[in-house]
Amino acid sequence: MMKNFEIPIQVRWSDIDQNRHLRHSAYYDYGATTRIACFSKHGLTNLKFEELRIGPILFREEALFKREIKFEDKVLVDLVVTKATADFSRWSIRHHIYKEDRQLAAILNMDGAWIDMTKRKLAYPNEFIQKVFMDFPRSVDFTWQPTKPSASQ
Repeated sequence: MMKNFEIPIQVRWSDIDQNRHLRHSAYYDYGATTRIACFSKHGLTNLKFEELRIGPILFREEALFKREIKFEDKVLVDLVVTKATADFSRWSIRHHIYKEDRQLAAILNMDGAWIDMTKRKLAYPNEFIQKVFMDFPRSVDFTWQPTKPSASQ
């Protein structure tokens, strides 16, 4: 299992709202940027997803805002898996967004799964994806969830 995954992000002018702080949707963009960077670093590149005809899909995203982020701030965004089924067909990820001084600015929580890009239905990940997810960092409150069979899979 990986110890930690985090990336620095420079706040851009286009990320700012009329109140001169980070617009709410930019937080979600930062989470997506971090997830895709983590996936890519571990071999789940766009080309690999194309080859496997599978991709990640989100069911829920939630943001908890703690501190204001302003233009020209630099932030650090991390990634931990908080729960998953044993086959990683369903998973939850948490991102922490820290200001440059390591003050917690926001927490993002999301629940996701996999979609078969041909059938456009939920899918089970193959062994490669399962191995990648097994190696992702886990939160201290990580829990395994029961796998429920689905008629569509």
